[in-house]
Amino acid sequence: MTHYAIANLTDVDLGAGIVEYLERIDATLAPYDGHFIVHGHEPEHLEGVWAGALIVIEFPGYEAARGWYDSAAYQEILPLRTDNSEGVTMLVEGVDRDHVATDVLH
Repeated sequence: MTHYAIANLTDVDLGAGIVEYLERIDATLAPYDGHFIVHGHEPEHLEGVWAGALIVIEFPGYEAARGWYDSAAYQEILPLRTDNSEGVTMLVEGVDRDHVATDVLH
């Protein structure tokens, strides 16, 4: 099942550390077939308040998502992000295209 790495980053310092992180992250994703599907564009606010930059990276499954996050290559660059931003990061399982809202009731 498709998995997503999702982050909401706040207080991002767009200095040299984040620039280096951005220059290096794509190479860490490639071995795990990960790719950005949402990457920090300004959202259109419809309801509520949102602070931060939303990032969503798609992976073919949990093993790939977790493998990427735990990989030596990603762990090497992770401090470039965590030292230069605040935020929340998580892995989330996706749903099939035939999923309906009431499926969560079962």
